[in-house]
Amino acid sequence: MSKAISLRLPDALATQLDEVAQETERSRSFLVQKAVEFYLEEHADLQVALDRMRDKDDDLISSAEMRKILGL
Repeated sequence: MSKAISLRLPDALATQLDEVAQETERSRSFLVQKAVEFYLEEHADLQVALDRMRDKDDDLISSAEMRKILGL
């Protein structure tokens, strides 16, 4: 099931969206849906990273230590 929503975009952004839709032969709706999905996935990843960073019981290592572990 899907739900219809509406949004307002600045003219320049709407023009860019229309251009990409035409170039990719996809609908504006499809592109906006994919953009929202991408944003929400990135937001979730960011929250996990911030939660781990703030966790006092989770050991942190430096980038130098990580490179050494990875043999870089």
